[in-house]
Amino acid sequence: MSEKTEYRGSIHQSQKDLMLNWYEQLDRAATTGDPPTVSMMISGNCVELLEGFGAVPLYPEVNALQLAIRHQSLDPILAAEDLGYAADNCAYVKADIGCMLKGITPTGGKLPTPTLILCNFVGCNTYLKWFEHTAKLTGAPLYVIDVPFMRTDEPRKEDVEYVVRQLKETVEKLEQLTRRKFDYDRFRQAVDCSRRSEDLWSQIKHLARSTPSPFDAYFDAITLMGPLYVYRAKPEGVEFFETALAELQAKRDAGHGVYEREHYRLVMEGPPPYPYFRTFRDMFAKWQACAVASTYSTVGGLWEFGFRHDPDHPFESVALHMIEQNVTNRNYLQRYEQIRRYVEEWNADGVIIHFVKSCRLFSAGQGDMRDYFTKQLGIPTLYIESDLEDPRYFAEAQTKNRIDAFFEALEHSKATALRGSA
Repeated sequence: MSEKTEYRGSIHQSQKDLMLNWYEQLDRAATTGDPPTVSMMISGNCVELLEGFGAVPLYPEVNALQLAIRHQSLDPILAAEDLGYAADNCAYVKADIGCMLKGITPTGGKLPTPTLILCNFVGCNTYLKWFEHTAKLTGAPLYVIDVPFMRTDEPRKEDVEYVVRQLKETVEKLEQLTRRKFDYDRFRQAVDCSRRSEDLWSQIKHLARSTPSPFDAYFDAITLMGPLYVYRAKPEGVEFFETALAELQAKRDAGHGVYEREHYRLVMEGPPPYPYFRTFRDMFAKWQACAVASTYSTVGGLWEFGFRHDPDHPFESVALHMIEQNVTNRNYLQRYEQIRRYVEEWNADGVIIHFVKSCRLFSAGQGDMRDYFTKQLGIPTLYIESDLEDPRYFAEAQTKNRIDAFFEALEHSKATALRGSA
């Protein structure tokens, strides 16, 4: 079966330029102390708030991801384990802590000591300890935004008000630390940029409903996710997604897919094994299997289902985003429903669950998830294990054999269905 490399076009170069510019800003901040920087998590991030101070986000997860995909993650992980971190601790945490210990960065530039370490706690206890340790190692001040878990289908008014009060406390904290007055108008403009970026990103995600899909919503989506986190609230982010949407629409309109012939359509649950990203992708490319939707691409927000930031209610919409618009703050029944909608509305043939050995948040309960989709919904589902950061957990031959067996079974099912309808 033929393989085809991922679609690149100008999207990849634009993404590369934007992310290198971000690292240059961080390097400048490390050297000169300007601009201010705020360390945050991807899930439920409040990057719009930072724009009110001209501050730059610093995402430890993005740094860890970049190290893994560049095959540089093992040394910092081992350094963290030498310090006392356990083998089953989150590999993102160990990579980030190890980088601080060894002075390693993805681009070779410097990373600043954050003006503020802002733990936008969303669903995972590890975040709290991670940022506590970062504060201790760097000496930077720590502030925790306690985000209530999604206990009901819709956030309660009291929960939104609770987070809004904390956001306003964060503003006061940043005014003290940066000695800058919060620019409310700039904050509202940032919220409006987010609204526009989210709408464009949602349109891109919905293009994958087409057959063939013009892009892979798991592997190619990684390219789009960096600007989504760093530049969502900036005009540069809006421009990037306008360009990406136009390119992918043109590809869709021309009937061009990821492969010469799209043979399978998949929904992917969980992040990819970044140290073996290319190898992992090739295992699906062999079968001309395209991911048309993925839960990992919604870690920063579930915008394809309608949510948008609202510049007329900026604090409230940022709070709503932090509470309800990310996978890590939603319960398993809500995650089941998300995947079921993808399978039905994006017309998928099956589900791939990637169990991450060092991430309890994403992985606990995925065995039950597999049983639910296979036994109750009758959806072909493959469950595989490795890690998103630690290369020691990737068994290439075993993973390849399981993926091949899954597609051989799908091939047999399709052939049997065709014979039965003849």
